[in-house]
Amino acid sequence: MELATLGISFLVFLLLGVPVAFAIGLSAICTILVEGLPVAVLFQQMMSGMNIFSFLAIPFFIFSGELMLHGGIADKIVNLARSMVGHIRGGLGMSNVVACTLFGGVSGSPVADVSAMGSVMIPMMKKEGYDTDYAVNVTTHASLVGALMPTSHNMIIYSLAAGGTVSISSLIAAGVVPSIVLTICMLAAAYFVAIKRGYPADIFPGWPQIWRTAAAAAPGLMIIVIILVGILSGVFTATESAAAAVIYSLVLTSVVYRTMTMEKLMLAAKKAVKTTGVVLLLIGVSTMLQYLLALYQVAEVTGDLLAAISTNPWVIFLLINLILFGLGTFLDMAATILICTPIFLPIAAKYGMDPVQFGIMLLLNCALGLNTPPVGTTQFVGCAIGGISVSDVMKTILPFYAALVVALLGVTFVPAFSLWLPRLLFG
Repeated sequence: MELATLGISFLVFLLLGVPVAFAIGLSAICTILVEGLPVAVLFQQMMSGMNIFSFLAIPFFIFSGELMLHGGIADKIVNLARSMVGHIRGGLGMSNVVACTLFGGVSGSPVADVSAMGSVMIPMMKKEGYDTDYAVNVTTHASLVGALMPTSHNMIIYSLAAGGTVSISSLIAAGVVPSIVLTICMLAAAYFVAIKRGYPADIFPGWPQIWRTAAAAAPGLMIIVIILVGILSGVFTATESAAAAVIYSLVLTSVVYRTMTMEKLMLAAKKAVKTTGVVLLLIGVSTMLQYLLALYQVAEVTGDLLAAISTNPWVIFLLINLILFGLGTFLDMAATILICTPIFLPIAAKYGMDPVQFGIMLLLNCALGLNTPPVGTTQFVGCAIGGISVSDVMKTILPFYAALVVALLGVTFVPAFSLWLPRLLFG
């Protein structure tokens, strides 16, 4: 009865258009009232869920990404990417993939990535004769690499959703190889479509131009190195590295590039506060939900249902992927992580999947959901910038979807993709 109340009320609130965070909280309250327990129990869980020191890394990473977004780093990254790969067939598409990957490392957010890169690359590609659907698909899919980058606050959310048992340092290291694999898959998809449609190539600008654009973009890209090296070497904790990223971003955009104005600083702070508020509210209400999921042994029940279908680990992992993908199409990335981790992590671990590997698999599924309606946040942002309907973009999405699926299957069924580097560094 209680589980039915929880599930049905949550779906009803979502169908009514209630924001996910409030839908989770209200469904938890409905369930606890049916159970006859004091509602105060839920709010105690909510406060304890948000009152964790490690969460300070989340607003810092978000603020750092916003500073970079509004501080002019995007144009410099685009120039570097175009000088590097613009001479290949479909050069602007290839440049777009590289630029989105690099900026994803700076911002750590697929949505920020597609907003920054899309506003520069999509109009540029349309002006030079590229089809709009191609420009949007390249941008929205390549931006998803940001979910696996060292600046991704979603890794921190996953670590805490897993009960703090998964090392953030290991997660950051685990995302490096999958990021490279995903970028290569995206380059292959962009090149395949460019060949098929006969897109042109730019003229090779020469090595002096490449070195000049690299020198201009290097200070911005150094933030990836600072975070990666700082955390992996043990010099920084995740929270300290995030604070260092904010200080570095402020100095870089204000002193080195001199592109940061007071108006841009206030806009970055405003967006960071808004995003942080949404994320922390999600964390708080998800802690309420996790309490109920544990109380009613949802993970065990789900595990039994999957075991009734098959006990083959590969089949179980495939089923988990399908469920995560389905949920990710109508839930925000943070919500999916917070809801699904306590349910599916124990099941995956039971069948031999490492929690770090599961975290990268979960992030990739969430990223795939960001590009799939009905929610599809990055898809809608990219389509809005390109001035094209989602239905038109979905008609030609298959090669880019295939690239994402190849990377996802590699992470799921080849543990070395995500575990080789963490084991090399941490044993």
